[in-house]
Amino acid sequence: TKMPPVSDLLRRALGVEKGSGKAGTETVGKIGKDKLQEIARTKMKDLNTDDVDRAAKIVAGTARSMGVEVE
Repeated sequence: TKMPPVSDLLRRALGVEKGSGKAGTETVGKIGKDKLQEIARTKMKDLNTDDVDRAAKIVAGTARSMGVEVE
């Protein structure tokens, strides 16, 4: 079975109910690179890459589209 979506893992990590409706102008929280890599390792099977850094970039893109500031 597959893992939960990246957006759901990000929401849980940040402790927010949902992402921003206005990504780019409103932020719902901040997330660090260490947490991004942890989520990327969790989702590694479902992502189409074997490199943790590239997977973290995919997760960071999802975070930005949800209105999360990536540090």
